[in-house]
Amino acid sequence: MSKELMEAFKIDTAILKKAYRLMITAKTMADTYEENKTICSKYVHSTSRGHEAIQLATAFQLKPYDYAALYYRDDSMLLGIGMQPYELMLQLMAKAGDPFSGGRTYYGHPSLRREGFPTIPHQSSATGMQAIPATGMAHAIAYFESQGLSQPEEKPVVLCSLGDGSVTEGEVAEAFQMAVLKNLPIVYLVQDNDWGISATGKEMRAMDAYEYAAGFKGMERLRVNGSDFAESYEGMRIAFEYAREVRKPILVHAKVPLLGHHTSGVRREWYRGNNLQEHSVNDPIPKLRQALLEADVTSEEVEWLENEARKTVAEDYQRALDAPVPDPSTFDQHEFAPTPVTEETGERNPAGAEKTIMVDAALHAVDDILRTYPEALFYGQDVGGELGGVFREAALLAKKYGDSRVFNTPIQEAYIVGSTAGMSAVGAKAIVEIQFADYIWPAMNQLVEELSKSCYLSMGKFPVQSLIRVPIGAYGGGGPYHSGSIESTLLTIRGIKVVYPSNAADMKGLMKAAFLDPNPVVMLEHKGLYWSKVAGTDDAKTVEPDEDYILPLGKANIVQQASDEALRMGNSMTVITYGMGVYWAKAASRKFNGSVEILDLRTLNPLDFEAVVASVRRHGKALVLTEEPLMNSFAESLAGRISKECFQQLDAPVYTLGAANLPAIPLNVELEKMMLPNPDKVAAAMEELLNY
Repeated sequence: MSKELMEAFKIDTAILKKAYRLMITAKTMADTYEENKTICSKYVHSTSRGHEAIQLATAFQLKPYDYAALYYRDDSMLLGIGMQPYELMLQLMAKAGDPFSGGRTYYGHPSLRREGFPTIPHQSSATGMQAIPATGMAHAIAYFESQGLSQPEEKPVVLCSLGDGSVTEGEVAEAFQMAVLKNLPIVYLVQDNDWGISATGKEMRAMDAYEYAAGFKGMERLRVNGSDFAESYEGMRIAFEYAREVRKPILVHAKVPLLGHHTSGVRREWYRGNNLQEHSVNDPIPKLRQALLEADVTSEEVEWLENEARKTVAEDYQRALDAPVPDPSTFDQHEFAPTPVTEETGERNPAGAEKTIMVDAALHAVDDILRTYPEALFYGQDVGGELGGVFREAALLAKKYGDSRVFNTPIQEAYIVGSTAGMSAVGAKAIVEIQFADYIWPAMNQLVEELSKSCYLSMGKFPVQSLIRVPIGAYGGGGPYHSGSIESTLLTIRGIKVVYPSNAADMKGLMKAAFLDPNPVVMLEHKGLYWSKVAGTDDAKTVEPDEDYILPLGKANIVQQASDEALRMGNSMTVITYGMGVYWAKAASRKFNGSVEILDLRTLNPLDFEAVVASVRRHGKALVLTEEPLMNSFAESLAGRISKECFQQLDAPVYTLGAANLPAIPLNVELEKMMLPNPDKVAAAMEELLNY
């Protein structure tokens, strides 16, 4: 980097000196970790060694009102925005004072809400997965601007930092697609060091990220030498200026050397060979040192910058060693953020109100939400435009609220779900829809890695407010890809809530509570109950509650009581169920007049286990009924919990009934009937249990 080049870029010498001091800081930190690897490699870490120039050049462009999604090698970027070595070392050693996670997550995995700093939401270690939440942040910024809800003097930009190898991930393509489709203000920085872990770029991809991005019409692109600070600084200045003023996406491809290990657990000497020496030629530190000397900074001042950096690192390292570890008793804090909805409010049965079907109750709930909360928006496949959802569950909402608030997305379930994490970080409140439960699987990575862990791993700083609507269930020949039940899989994911209403009133009240909940909520909506067209489901149509009606999550409901006489005679039982199971149980119970109580769970997580236990103890006999294939299901798990908790009060084994243990619902309606529960099958189980 010549003096003429620096002058052409008009970079102030003070910036160069700051960058050099921080480069030495980052290098000294990496060296310190290596020199003390028995301590520092107790937990796996990665460093920015070789990436310092592009990371610092990028950090210097970020403003306090910007947002960033970083990846695990970005410790120089964290230093560049003003984080102290001590703070990063607290995370390295999993100490209590770790400002990001309190000792819960890896080094270089920030989550920061701090005055004067850009906002950095929690990101997972799933390489490339940060692209979708980051793009969701930019999407929320663009949404607020379209509605006049942002500060006009501020033009926030989102930075999404990626390694070049991660760009081969399909979810990165989904993010790029939405960024160009919606003209979002985001800078994608791709740091290309030619390595994955031990696989080279040539092994992993036919093109680099710059070449790949050419396929996304509307994506501006820029290449920089990421080992040259001046060139990197100018490139990132241009990129941020473009995103900030033009409000469109831009990708910067920065070529950098990898001078450290991939991670402390995958050491460079195991696989690099002569490659490390080849990369060392492009070490950014001697380049910037020479540039400072050519800019008439004295060698004494350069040495002073070096010494100050080393002194700071040494002192901070000792402080971090001496810092306290987390209190073990705090291990289970922040699974969820507290919900404001704890009591049933509003009028469930307003005078003069007419009955409504479930699908309309959901539509009216979303309509109420959009009218009341300007930060709310609704999107998914086919929910916007003229159709308003394949079940008409969003009918006319796009016309009423506009295409910025209610809109169609491409067929990309990962973006639909994962973008809500970014939306939430910015303050938007997204309601999204997966068209059928069978199609949720592409979204599971985002649901598990980004949404469910965010609150816990950020120590409550970044709960994800996300309402995910999922039509579910089988009826009348829907076939293998439109009929599945997925609740057991969802319930293995910690950090999300799962709701399953069985009637219109519950649908409306639970929808409002789910929207107001600051955590991720999946609302399972049985297609067979939407219109009460299935025989025996008339009770799913109820009087519609008023606009203020809210029903807390985690409250089960006794929808049918056993008679006092049956209880006195010891001839009663309870059916614990949800969704379509409520109606199978109601129909089957007519054969056993007064002997069957039916408990509708309504919410599967949080589960009203107290109501379950009370119902079981009241009757001594219990049937857990589900539409899912039974083996290894939520129903079997619940039956096991009941058996343990209520063992002394049980007069019979806890019975379970569900669908046959097959991989899919067959298309033919007669085959479907054979696989699924029905009133006759339920009645047979009831009779056996009552006679036990």
